[in-house]
Amino acid sequence: MGDVLTLGAAVERRARLKQDGKILVFTNGHFDLLHVGHLDYLEKARALGDALFLGLNGDGSSERLKGTGRPIIPDHERARLLAALIPVTAVILFEEDTAAGLIDALKPDIYVKGGDYHHKPLPERPLVDSYGGRVELIDYLPDHSTSALIARIRALPD
Repeated sequence: MGDVLTLGAAVERRARLKQDGKILVFTNGHFDLLHVGHLDYLEKARALGDALFLGLNGDGSSERLKGTGRPIIPDHERARLLAALIPVTAVILFEEDTAAGLIDALKPDIYVKGGDYHHKPLPERPLVDSYGGRVELIDYLPDHSTSALIARIRALPD
């Protein structure tokens, strides 16, 4: 089972991983209404290295980026759920609109994002490139998204 860490504790854990020659994979996102598409993505990300740190957008950040009414699940509950998943080594909450601050502090060997970034700019890419990290894009499990799940729930009869 993974841990929910402060950034300071995550930086310390990262230093130990680096000292031991371990590969750190990092990803980030909202992970609202956890579903099998999330699990598939996290399993694929974790398979790329020895540890997977996950930056989790906090409630304020999620509302700014996703809109009013989001997230549906509060950040402390999402963090706990994600940390309990086998592929996840650690979860770090953050409130910024991008994960650049976490990436700059942790300097993961591999930064993973979803395949939707094949066709749009990835704001963190220049930072990852600047310290010699690698960006990997993982295709999502088809027909599995939080937005689609919310739409299906809204369509249910009362």
